[in-house]
Amino acid sequence: MGLNLVLWIAGVGLILFAVFRAQQPWRRLAELDQLAENARRYDSWRGGRGAPAAPDTTGADIMRQILRRRLLIWGAVAAAGGLLVLVGFAIR
Repeated sequence: MGLNLVLWIAGVGLILFAVFRAQQPWRRLAELDQLAENARRYDSWRGGRGAPAAPDTTGADIMRQILRRRLLIWGAVAAAGGLLVLVGFAIR
């Protein structure tokens, strides 16, 4: 079993693992964006009156930051897997 085959398997494994792990944060981020859009539509439907001033940073904003960080981490893992696949082709 050659080193290139080991690198290919490891690279594809990392890519698949990263895609699997990034699905949940991606779905949750899309859900948060959809909820924010619904809140904006509802507020505009009501005329934008009567709502208290929103604080600078909300819990949803913090959750978005956490989810984006997770997506960046799993994106980096997938990129590392892609690099391993390329290195496997290079040493072939």
